Amino acid sequence: MSTPLQKYLSGTSPDKISPAFTAYVANLQEVAAVGPEIAASIVKELEAQRSHLKLIASENYCSLNVQAAMGNLLTDKYAEGYPSHRYYGGCNNIDDIESAAAEEAKALFGAEHAYVQPHSGADANLVAYWAILSAKIEAPILEKIGETNLSKLTDAQWADLRAKLGNQRLMGLDYYSGGHLTHGYRQNVSARMFDSYSYTVDKETGLLDYDAIEKQAMEVKPLILLTGYSAYPRAINFRRFREIADKCGAVLMVDMAHFAGLVAGKVFTGDENPVAWADVVTTTTHKTLRGPRGAIVLCKAPFAEFVNKGCPLVLGGPLAHVMAAKAIAFKEARTDSYRQYAHKVQENARALAAECLKLGLKLQTGGTDNHLMLIDIQSTHGLTGRQGENAMFECGITLNRNSLPFDPNGAWWTSGLRVGTPAVTTLGMGAAEMKEIASIIKLVLDGTKPAMTEKGTPAKGKIVIEPAVQAEAKKRVAALLGKFVLYPELDLDFLKAEFIK
Repeated sequence: MSTPLQKYLSGTSPDKISPAFTAYVANLQEVAAVGPEIAASIVKELEAQRSHLKLIASENYCSLNVQAAMGNLLTDKYAEGYPSHRYYGGCNNIDDIESAAAEEAKALFGAEHAYVQPHSGADANLVAYWAILSAKIEAPILEKIGETNLSKLTDAQWADLRAKLGNQRLMGLDYYSGGHLTHGYRQNVSARMFDSYSYTVDKETGLLDYDAIEKQAMEVKPLILLTGYSAYPRAINFRRFREIADKCGAVLMVDMAHFAGLVAGKVFTGDENPVAWADVVTTTTHKTLRGPRGAIVLCKAPFAEFVNKGCPLVLGGPLAHVMAAKAIAFKEARTDSYRQYAHKVQENARALAAECLKLGLKLQTGGTDNHLMLIDIQSTHGLTGRQGENAMFECGITLNRNSLPFDPNGAWWTSGLRVGTPAVTTLGMGAAEMKEIASIIKLVLDGTKPAMTEKGTPAKGKIVIEPAVQAEAKKRVAALLGKFVLYPELDLDFLKAEFIK
């Protein structure tokens, strides 16, 4: 008896059948044999992502090649340690994979050393923090004591070391100015393991004020001067940060998770390339870099031995299947087509920002240099970021609310929306589509009002969207996504019929 897939293949023209599709179906059949509801949810997620315009700045679409590298038996192997220095036997193949991924990362970014094990950006930052603490605080103390084995320290020596490790200063970009939770935000472990200080953007311009940062750094004298962002729409002068770090005696660390793809794609070069100037650089691999969910740490040679000890410092067993996928993603990022993509991400962001401004929307700093922009909807439409996020989703656009500098609405409600172009650029959209997207965003915002409470005051979370506006927006979004189909190799109708019962 023929299977549904065999029937489908026999009735479809060979030139319309993708090997990726047959492999995808085979994979889902294996999943469905044990958990049909899981296979159904995977197909539903494909349907959801095809029906909503993805403008989340931190999301993208990795290739099916990258996805394939993750779905295999590599997930079964423990490989704590690093290549040629493992705590488990039988890691020869994992050594080859991790070494290949590290070499690809070094070549891609021009780094002296690459550590490809971290599971997430938060993990990568913890590895980096503790590597710096180990290199700059622990190693000199152990050298002075004349002992390298921590287990042989006396209780008094261990207590003294712990006290010094736990009382170092970190200076990073304020969360509300575009920094990340892991950059010293008090609700995050980073502010609890460091004596944490934040610098902000200028209140008038919304831009980094390097002279003000230098003055603060000279007063704080941090062990780590950290820069990078998750919601800052401008390029950073890392040469200037290098000068500040040298002047105040700090280690310069950069979190380039958001814009790593623009570095890899040679959009950010010279003073805007953090790898050339920083001691330690961290990044995720799934945002503009368009790889699997994960992260890496890049560093100068003096920090390499300490970064390699992410296990046992912070991490446990690395995810070998994800390291394999990282290697594939790095190979893809070293191509001319990827560099063209990276430049297109920036071009699209600038085109989208220009059109938003033309339509009367208010952008933080008045535009963008990178892949993202922040729209202030509180001052122009009387909406919180949460209301705007909900309105957009109900109209077919997926994005996220975001705090603005010195935001009176706080981190939950916020006053702004963060909009990014990596995913729509992956789909192949260009300047014409950016104009249409800006128009749809304006349409939805103009057609949305806060719902009113029983007391007659605006409700922070609930909204009312004009039905005609919602219908028009969804129609226009569908028209865009109909022209730029996510994973066109995958026949969604067949997948729904086969796996959603």
